[in-house]
Amino acid sequence: MKVIGVCGLPGSGKSFIHQIAKKYNSIIYNMGDVVREEALKRNISIGDMAVQLRKEEGNKVVAKLIVKKIITNENRNKLFIIEGIRSLSEVNYIKQQFNDFKLLSIFASPKTRFKRLKTRNRDDDSDDFNKFKKRDERELNFGIANVIAYSDYLIINENGLEEYKKKLEKFFKTI
Repeated sequence: MKVIGVCGLPGSGKSFIHQIAKKYNSIIYNMGDVVREEALKRNISIGDMAVQLRKEEGNKVVAKLIVKKIITNENRNKLFIIEGIRSLSEVNYIKQQFNDFKLLSIFASPKTRFKRLKTRNRDDDSDDFNKFKKRDERELNFGIANVIAYSDYLIINENGLEEYKKKLEKFFKTI
């Protein structure tokens, strides 16, 4: 079973991977969706939920929930994508579960990411630069910079959607 983890700060382009990955018959699990589901149940903000889950059950909590979904999935011969990895403890846990695990990081500058988030309109996005910076700091505190540093692959997403699509297509063809 082949598993690809995807990491990147908010607005880097992680969620666009869904469109390309579907062409390659992949099954995609989003770690942020797991946090959003739990935040809805508890009626708290997504950011607070991300922090609280980790305080309650440790840094691997979201990875454990995603791994459980993959293991119970009957489509063993598919490529599985885990979007939104945030910490090395998540990476290490996933690596222990799957022999064929690779990590892809998507990078975009803060200026580029902020512009994208202002137009995306998700509940946890903001058009206030200070709130944007605070969100980045929270992500960095989870250890996302370390994950990016240890990635097997890195894609820079700065120069528009068409170039990014080409880079993703090339990535999926090589794996």
